[in-house]
Amino acid sequence: MAPIPNATLAKLRAGKAAIAFSVHHLRSVAVPMMAKAAGFDWLFIDMEHGALSLQEATQLCIAALPTGITPIVRVCSAAFDEATRALDNGAQGLVIPHVSTVAQAKRVVEAFRFPPRGARSWGGGLAVYGYASVDSATAQAELDNEVLLCCMIETEEAVANADAIAAIPGIDALLIGSSDLTTDLGIPDQFGHAKVQAAYQTVIDACRKHGKHPGMGGIYDQEWAAFYTRMGARFSLGGSDAMFIMQAARARATFFATL
Repeated sequence: MAPIPNATLAKLRAGKAAIAFSVHHLRSVAVPMMAKAAGFDWLFIDMEHGALSLQEATQLCIAALPTGITPIVRVCSAAFDEATRALDNGAQGLVIPHVSTVAQAKRVVEAFRFPPRGARSWGGGLAVYGYASVDSATAQAELDNEVLLCCMIETEEAVANADAIAAIPGIDALLIGSSDLTTDLGIPDQFGHAKVQAAYQTVIDACRKHGKHPGMGGIYDQEWAAFYTRMGARFSLGGSDAMFIMQAARARATFFATL
């Protein structure tokens, strides 16, 4: 039995964009269906800044698997134990924040790829196989091809090391955390600044050179989101549950206030 396909990786490998619905506050297993109905490709299940427990995150992952929406979990930078359990319980990818050096990126591969490439432990009974019994050698090879590993680029140091990080086998994507990057550069939230444009170009060029997928996070105004998407960002965050709810709620309240 093959694992449930990673639809987001398939789109990226075909040269297409894959856009995320970020989950910070919602807990319902209806969220993946809502994201799919709205036209998104993957769930960005945020355990770094969202207040989700591992149990809640994995329930969202399991609910997403039959829908074709790819469940991808962001953990805190040092929470590799939670990340491993997320993979065992439905996640089809991980986003690891604050990766600024080659050594940190290599540690990501070591932790979340199976031997001989890494040292991920085999636990069996995986959700991506529908809990069917599979032999470990086959499953490990299949999962190393289907699990998406993404490092976040959030500092000037990370940008400088982007080419070397992108060159590491086992890393699939580099996602620019634009909010933290602009803060590190001393230009908070100035997403159109020349330094930010240069950083995006550096990361995108590194990804193209090494066959990896560049992404955009933290930019939600249409002007600059469009700008960096046209530049080449493909694995990107489209907005969060709270943002969508508040935008629609404000618009509706404004409508009634004008009657």
